[in-house]
Amino acid sequence: MATSSDLSVLLDMGFDRERAELAVKKSGGLQGALEWLEQTQDKPFDEISGPSKAVPEDDDPDAEPPALNPGEVARSLVCNDCGKRFRSEAQASFHGEKSGHVNFAESTEEIAPLTEEEKKAKLAELREKLAAKRATMTDQDKIDKKKNEDIRKKSTKETQDIKEDLQKKEQIKEAAAKRREKQAEVVAKEKIKAKIAADKEERRVKAEKEKAEREGRAAPAPVAAAPIPTTSGPVSSKPASAYTETRLRLQTSNGNVQKSFSVDTTLFEVAAALSEESGFQAQSFVQNYPKKVYEQMDFGQTLKELGLVPSASLIVR
Repeated sequence: MATSSDLSVLLDMGFDRERAELAVKKSGGLQGALEWLEQTQDKPFDEISGPSKAVPEDDDPDAEPPALNPGEVARSLVCNDCGKRFRSEAQASFHGEKSGHVNFAESTEEIAPLTEEEKKAKLAELREKLAAKRATMTDQDKIDKKKNEDIRKKSTKETQDIKEDLQKKEQIKEAAAKRREKQAEVVAKEKIKAKIAADKEERRVKAEKEKAEREGRAAPAPVAAAPIPTTSGPVSSKPASAYTETRLRLQTSNGNVQKSFSVDTTLFEVAAALSEESGFQAQSFVQNYPKKVYEQMDFGQTLKELGLVPSASLIVR
């Protein structure tokens, strides 16, 4: 018969109260409770706490087990399929549900209770099984945690790569927009200068004509404006402003790259083209003569603004 001390022993072993109370109720004693807990440790509580399914003992639902002889008292139940004996109907019923055995009979043989040494050994065995199961679950938890962490890192890396790629594309777009704005600004300034020069020339011609009329002489013929010289001596080559392309020689640790760019290309776009062609990530450009270092803060400027026209040799770092 189950006692509160049996329940206390199970609770001290670390079992949940609900499962321990159900074990004591179904088995009728500590030994049966331990066996029941061991057999049901992998089953969810909802499954084992539900009503027991009736198991027919044979094809005839009204069949009765063999009767005892006159004067005999049933002291246990025996499974005729496997010969295992049980102290209570609850234990026999559970055995039948788990094994599928249906032939049970009453027996006059009394099952001796466990000695203190046997109880201790049984408890120690069950504790070892529980500890091994918890250790297995802990190892699996570690494996699952590592897998989840690897998935998270991979997802973070892919997301970061996408962000960096989008940022580079956005920077290229911004550089192109700034270049177009500067080109439009230069064109607008040239138009204003041309308009001012034309107005000035028109006023000069008008003043000369009026003066000639007052003096009674013919107006002088208009004189074409002389081109503004770019140097004090003879011009041997085009000025830098006349070039639309520049040729760069880029020296990297992977080798040299020679490539032509528009004079309105920014250093950022040069670095992007170099990365796409050779895989080299440029952090800065160095010009030996005249000595100058172009850091990333200079990457927004065009080759024309930096004076790298019509050609230049740069060391890429």
